[in-house]
Amino acid sequence: MSSTSPRFAALAGVAAAAAAIGTAELVAALTGPRSSPLVAVGGLVVDTAPEPVKRFGIEVFGTYDKIALLVGTALLLGGFAALIGMLAARRLTVGLAGIVVFGGIGAAAALTRAGADAADVLPSLLGAAVGGVALWAFVAGPLELDPWPWSPPTSAGPPSVTGPAVPDPNAVGTAGVPDGPATDPTASAGTPSVPGSPPASGGPSGPASPGRRVDPDSRRRFLTGVGTVLGVAAVGGVAGRWLAGRQGVSAAREAITLPAPVSAAPPVPAGADLAQPGLASYVTSNRSFYRIDTALVVPQVDPETWRLRIHGRVRNPVTLSYADLLARPMVERYVTLACVSNEVGGDLIGNARWLGVPIRELLDEVGPLDGADQVVGRSVDGWTCGTPTAVLRDGRDALLAVGMNGEPLPVQHGFPVRMVVPGLYGYVSACKWITELELTSFADFDAYWVPRGWSAQGPVKTQSRIDTPRPRNRPAAGPVTVAGVAWAQHRGIDRVEVRVDEGPWQQAQLAPTVSVDTWVQWSWQWPATPGEHTLQVRATDSTGETQTGEPRDVAPDGATGWHSVTLTVT
Repeated sequence: MSSTSPRFAALAGVAAAAAAIGTAELVAALTGPRSSPLVAVGGLVVDTAPEPVKRFGIEVFGTYDKIALLVGTALLLGGFAALIGMLAARRLTVGLAGIVVFGGIGAAAALTRAGADAADVLPSLLGAAVGGVALWAFVAGPLELDPWPWSPPTSAGPPSVTGPAVPDPNAVGTAGVPDGPATDPTASAGTPSVPGSPPASGGPSGPASPGRRVDPDSRRRFLTGVGTVLGVAAVGGVAGRWLAGRQGVSAAREAITLPAPVSAAPPVPAGADLAQPGLASYVTSNRSFYRIDTALVVPQVDPETWRLRIHGRVRNPVTLSYADLLARPMVERYVTLACVSNEVGGDLIGNARWLGVPIRELLDEVGPLDGADQVVGRSVDGWTCGTPTAVLRDGRDALLAVGMNGEPLPVQHGFPVRMVVPGLYGYVSACKWITELELTSFADFDAYWVPRGWSAQGPVKTQSRIDTPRPRNRPAAGPVTVAGVAWAQHRGIDRVEVRVDEGPWQQAQLAPTVSVDTWVQWSWQWPATPGEHTLQVRATDSTGETQTGEPRDVAPDGATGWHSVTLTVT
């Protein structure tokens, strides 16, 4: 590709990489979504990225952090691919070596995923092979760019062996001008000027230079090839994702009929939902429920083959099928779940009606041994959380949940089975796509987030939030309804107070609630006056502890502080 500028070389590299990724996605539809290079590399980034980087991603992108990571991974791969193309323009073997590295990274990352086997490297290896062929085609094959066709002028006699022919200045034609080809007085010596061709820094087969032009037909062939490869790669990638989705478990989930609970959830009392504009509803819909986990691609777990092992430091280890679990007595409870990454005033929290089997009963059957103070929940993708054994046996409604708001668990929320534990942050309790419960001790095992700087145990802190009015609102002077939610799962909220501009605290009115395991809505009538004002809220739980106003980061065990809203009253 001697006539290719760096931008064309970079484009060739990106097209080759796209061919590699598109092929890999198609193959991954057969070998499993975890073997996709994008997913595997992204998952490796999730597992190895410094904790501040992860927290930054959640703070900036929220529940879209996984999409942002996949897009970022694709951009990084694109930059690497552009570099490969520019290296290949200088030396093809170097570019091909880059493609090999490209595929090797994907294959190695795939092998780091939980449950990986030899087949998981195939998408990366086959994709790299196709990418290598595409790179060759653009650099040294049929799609290579050719220079503008031109040839030097010829003289009447044989060419000089020491340089180009020089016209005789004494030879005068019939028109009184020098006979022979016209020359450009500004051109370098020995460099003829040919009409329609640009000046060159070397001969027809000499080195490339920025002044050289590419043959238009060759350019069209090159760009058509790039466009075709990018289009086919996009179709291949989309087709691979579509095929992976077709192999999912949506049909199996829709075929499930959940059993009726032997203990139904208490009815939501009248007035529990204040239905105030801007206020979070008392029950969070499945679609709106927050999702924070480390899975870049939602695991597709077939309920027919799903198994739960309860083992470790127990007297009677057991393995349960999905049918075994559904055959057991079910209870239904409203429980509010919160993420430890939830900032003060954040929305990484939701309340839902869960159906499941009490974990306490299962632990009683297996018989934990002395010293087994931790129950490690392990997801099908290898993620782990560590829950205190005592918490799971203290009488609270800790469940192996199979239903959410009256339907089987949504796939993105842990189908077919997940853990739900009132009063603990999700990182130590809410294991989705669960496949193991292992009895161990906190001294013997650190779950996923503990080595990354988070506390081994994470009880939910007492918190409150102002939902309305919001900072962008400009309410009129006069009576203004201030409303929000407060929570202290498994303890309950006893009092909520609001103050304006650091004035005296005013007690808000609490709405009814189902139980101490859910959040509660509150409201307060504010006689607003014109101008800029700052509202603050704090809650007190049933133990008499009032949430602290000291601001603290979410790490290592949850944020603290009072939620504040500054707004202008007109």
